[in-house]
Amino acid sequence: MATILVSIIFINLRRIKMGFDLIIINSKEFRSNQSKYLIMVAKGEDVILKTRSLGSFKITPVTKDDALVSKAEMMKKIEEARKDILSGKGKNLSSAEELSSFLKSL
Repeated sequence: MATILVSIIFINLRRIKMGFDLIIINSKEFRSNQSKYLIMVAKGEDVILKTRSLGSFKITPVTKDDALVSKAEMMKKIEEARKDILSGKGKNLSSAEELSSFLKSL
């Protein structure tokens, strides 16, 4: 019980010291209260998980805008795009207006 109280006091002091809403927890606290911290992250809170041996990790939600492809898949797509450009399948845009018009058409 005293350990939890000390952790809470430490977390609150860190939040005050850093000047913004940042919650720093250890792995034991995270394992004990995963749902609580995941809900906080989903609501936009910054949660940092600190470990002794592996360092610190920021917990962030995955959104529909996140790219969930492997490095190998991404490199393959980049190489395919390079080949398309070399074979003349690219589009040359010479001004900001052309770029804006092209992007609006997508």
